Amino acid sequence: MTKSLNKAWTLAIGGMSCASCASRVEKALAKVPGVLSAEVNLVMETAQISVNPALTTADQLVDAVVATGFQAKVIHQESPLITEPVQTQQVKMPDWWSVAVSALLASPLLGAMLLEWAGWQVQLPAWLQWALATPVQFWLGARFYKAGWSALKAGAGNMDLLVALGTSAAYGLSVYLLFNPIHAGMQHLYFESSTIVITLVLLGKWLEARAKKQTTEAIRALNALRPERASVLRHGQEVQLAIDAVLVGDIVVIRPGERIPVDGRVQQGESQVDESLITGENFPVSKKTGDKVTGGAVNGEGLLHVVTTTIGTESVLARIVRLVESAQAKKAPIQRLVDKVSAVFVPVVIGIASITLIAWGVLGGDWQEAILNAISVLVIACPCALGLATPTAIMVGTGVAAQHGILIKDAESLELAHAVKTVAFDKTGTLTEGHPKLVALQSVAGNKDYLLTLAASLQVGSEHPLAKAVVNAAQAKGLLLQPVLELQALPGKGLVGLVGDQRLYLGNARLMDELGVDCVALKVASESLEAQGLSISWLAISSAASTLLGMLAFGDVLKPTAISAIKRLQNQDILTVMISGDNQGSATSVGNQLGISQVYAQVLPEDKANIVAQLKRAHGLVAMVGDGINDAPALAAADIGIAMSSGTDVAIHAAGITLMRGDPALVADAIEISRRTYAKIRQNLFWAFVYNVVGIPLAALGLLSPVIAGGAMALSSVSVVSNALLLKRWRPEAN
Repeated sequence: MTKSLNKAWTLAIGGMSCASCASRVEKALAKVPGVLSAEVNLVMETAQISVNPALTTADQLVDAVVATGFQAKVIHQESPLITEPVQTQQVKMPDWWSVAVSALLASPLLGAMLLEWAGWQVQLPAWLQWALATPVQFWLGARFYKAGWSALKAGAGNMDLLVALGTSAAYGLSVYLLFNPIHAGMQHLYFESSTIVITLVLLGKWLEARAKKQTTEAIRALNALRPERASVLRHGQEVQLAIDAVLVGDIVVIRPGERIPVDGRVQQGESQVDESLITGENFPVSKKTGDKVTGGAVNGEGLLHVVTTTIGTESVLARIVRLVESAQAKKAPIQRLVDKVSAVFVPVVIGIASITLIAWGVLGGDWQEAILNAISVLVIACPCALGLATPTAIMVGTGVAAQHGILIKDAESLELAHAVKTVAFDKTGTLTEGHPKLVALQSVAGNKDYLLTLAASLQVGSEHPLAKAVVNAAQAKGLLLQPVLELQALPGKGLVGLVGDQRLYLGNARLMDELGVDCVALKVASESLEAQGLSISWLAISSAASTLLGMLAFGDVLKPTAISAIKRLQNQDILTVMISGDNQGSATSVGNQLGISQVYAQVLPEDKANIVAQLKRAHGLVAMVGDGINDAPALAAADIGIAMSSGTDVAIHAAGITLMRGDPALVADAIEISRRTYAKIRQNLFWAFVYNVVGIPLAALGLLSPVIAGGAMALSSVSVVSNALLLKRWRPEAN
């Protein structure tokens, strides 16, 4: 079965509370006939499923999730990419009022406990303790019972089950002591333990929910760039239309200061356009007739008429959002290890709690202490932090990268990029501008401006790339061009025309030979320039005899940041390589200017992938940077493909990372954000494991009360998310 026959579905999942929940949903989806892969993201509360549509329907996927005790709904492509949790009677994330009410009921119990710790014997009446604890346990804490029961029915465990078991044990012990005549007058009840633990868990989940919303701010900001309405010319009249009503070919009027609503080309007008939120480029970009504009950018001081070329889900902005969301929804390789640990974590914790209960009860003879210690084990072991450690860092990392013009398509690319040992570059369009420029000219008589004026006058109407380079150079100097008569193209050789009363010939060496022009005066200079890979054109005047006036040299100039980009990579101990299809002279010249370690020239497209494979075997992880169709095989063959958005769609689709502006300095930035993100993942996993590895033994040994255990558990989740959010402070050096 080919990939083109597969269908991708996205489900919004409600009711998940920890990594084991996500693992359970994933397993349930994987068992549905026709499902090829299923990935559940706890932070995004979504499931990405690839299916064979002949065997699987969306209803089957939803039913499989519901059967595990969770809620699900299909997210259609037209729906917003950032989804809210599935709305059901079960509250996934408590609102502030739930936390406030729980805290209000728990505060008298907490106050009495704190005073007792301070040496003040202030004990609330037993019946009042029971009255305060009961609504917290069974009303505000009902969500834990519902979710825990669903997990039990599915033969699995989750965080809610641990909280439900632990707090129920504390509450039940207190009720037993309260109503058992043998313990009449008993002052040491444990209602505060169950009540404060539930309050702390609710507070932790609320804080966690607030923090998690910040991880999706990048996508929300991108979604907000799209205006809801556009001014469109219809039958000569300007009308306001909803953005969904705009059609390809419509002319959209964009006034100064307005956000551009569609992708298109400028039909009329000139302006400066701020594309920073899309490309990460700090400076406005000049736009004139024929130039492309991107929806979401902000128009500057000029009035623009733009012909719409792309609408809806195929617009640049929509594709960017889809790429970022897809990267955030997918799992990094390290997350798969976490999933395996989480799948067995809850049963192991319940086993440890059972051993703690029996050991303290049988060996120590104190069953009250045994129950409290077992409760502490159950409460502190909730695996929330473990489940949040990786996806929160991935989401913040991809989001902040997108804000600065680096689109990371999948979590694997983000995770792997930190370990890159070699970066291989294409030359043309990647390290160089990709179009010829006049880089040198020499006049036999010494007057270079006069030579440039004559050459530009001959070519002012031509669409040839070399002709445009000459005209642009003359215009940049403000030279006054002269009218041309009897202009005639000489196929394969050049052109001829009258400028004033002078018949001028501009062309290659073959044309000079046919005219009998002696080029010996500039032969040494021309050979030196040709050795650098430059193309030479000659200008001659024909009178009684044809005479050489001068020569012009054309080449593809380096991008302004190319040299610094290579130096930054080399400072990170990364081997830099250039793989080019150009001639040896041109490739070697560019390589020497940049200080690149290895240069491969005259390489066919199919051989680029072979060179990448050789580099992988010799040096380890390889990233390939390119922009053309001929780079696509190498981009796909590399461990990480990095494409310039200024290049072809084929190259972009073959790459795992896309740079939204053609700046090679962003390559080092992409590797840097990968390193920062991977460091956050490791930090998060370390702290998540430390909380459990240290906390569980302490709780089992009776050194942690249930209240302190509950606080530590809540703190672990919030600290992991907060640590990931520190990535939002990252700024690329390329800016």
